[in-house]
Amino acid sequence: MTGPVLAVDQGTSGTKALVVCPVRGVIGSGYAPVRPRHLPGGRVEVDPGELLDSVVGAGRAALAAAGEPVVAVGLANQGETVLAWDPVSGEPLTDAIVWQDRRAADLCDELAPLAEALLRTTGLPLDPYFAAPKMAWIRRHLTRRGVVTTSDAWLVHRLTGAFVTDAATAGRTQLLDLDTVAWSAAALDAFGLAGERLPEIVDADTRVGTTGAFGPELPLTGLLVDQQAALLAQRVTEPGTAKCTYGTGAFLLAQSGPLPRRSASGLVGCVAWRLAGRTSYCLDGQVYAAAAAVRWLTDLGVISGPGDLDTVGGGAADAGGVTFVPALAGLAAPWWRGDLRGSVTGLGLDTTAGHLVRALCDGIAAQVAELADAVAADLGTPLAALRVDGGLTRSAVLMQTQADLLGIPVEVSALPDATALGVGAVARLGLDPSLTVDEAVPRWRPSAVYEPRIDAGRAAERRARFRTAVAALLGDGPA
Repeated sequence: MTGPVLAVDQGTSGTKALVVCPVRGVIGSGYAPVRPRHLPGGRVEVDPGELLDSVVGAGRAALAAAGEPVVAVGLANQGETVLAWDPVSGEPLTDAIVWQDRRAADLCDELAPLAEALLRTTGLPLDPYFAAPKMAWIRRHLTRRGVVTTSDAWLVHRLTGAFVTDAATAGRTQLLDLDTVAWSAAALDAFGLAGERLPEIVDADTRVGTTGAFGPELPLTGLLVDQQAALLAQRVTEPGTAKCTYGTGAFLLAQSGPLPRRSASGLVGCVAWRLAGRTSYCLDGQVYAAAAAVRWLTDLGVISGPGDLDTVGGGAADAGGVTFVPALAGLAAPWWRGDLRGSVTGLGLDTTAGHLVRALCDGIAAQVAELADAVAADLGTPLAALRVDGGLTRSAVLMQTQADLLGIPVEVSALPDATALGVGAVARLGLDPSLTVDEAVPRWRPSAVYEPRIDAGRAAERRARFRTAVAALLGDGPA
């Protein structure tokens, strides 16, 4: 039995670090905030130094809280956040362009004739959400110097000197051949990135080097993109099972097994993980604004924070005829219309803050239900249940709404911080190859199970109202 590991989840709005013992569970934690800048034109940037400082700060805080040494480190990352940097000095050459950023929309429009070929090769629809359009934008508009990569490659280089990325993160770039799990020359050429020096693609459970950033020299033995790390921690390892993480956005991933699958329903086909040379794949759907939409409602003064989803929302029986499409950062899967913005309809003089909260919960849950339908269409069978994690799962109003609109049980993970726990398990696998995935991943159990409380007809009516509002945004229905 190996000792505790340090698991670091570098996220959009902050970095969470856990010290995880294989026997006692989480024995120390640390957190450091990250403050992305939301700029006009859909631009979202963050200082790369702030990302690195948050990793080191959260990691050191977790170690101090644990009060005992660890044997390895695992690092989870945001996936599609990119920057240019000097591979000799390690210094950033640009700010980091965050996954939510839309500045590469015009570049994607220009590449539209290649969209179908890129989808066949990479499994990803052409959209500024992914890394390659942002990388190409940096090369066109900011600098030709250094290398341009996802943020994980830069963080790992600063920590260990290695120049690597894991297969699942590489799969979020739109530069990976989904069949061979290698960089695609055709995709690189399409984005004008041919000849770029790209990081080596490694298994998630690879010992990539050592780091002294947290104090004593430690091996870095686990790398995995955030949502796939949560997928692993939720033990979604069998085809046809799925999880949804409710963080800044909401991300539904369904396991699809050892063979790559291209979605016919607007989802993303991507690598779940590559462990010990064996690749698992998943289908992925995104809601760009979940907690971000709650924060927006908070900033407007309608509520004081996420806790009011239940205290304020619980005061209203329903949404009072209000329909909220919370596409505040655009519509992602299965529509892929990042240029659109949200809508609130059905407002009246009798509309209360409780109605708005209920409408927001309906909107988030309805988008997730659309993703679940797309998964069912692609896999040929409906989901039997949905495992969920993330901060917004603390809202009973949102989780009950989710179960009602899905028509299946919603199982809330009893383990918070699933992303960190997932990459901690990967770090353990990288340290001890004799371990199985089942042995390395924490036991899964629900803290609560929400069963549907409304019949299928009422659920269909509520979802139909949401679809009508989306159709109006898409220009397919009445305004």
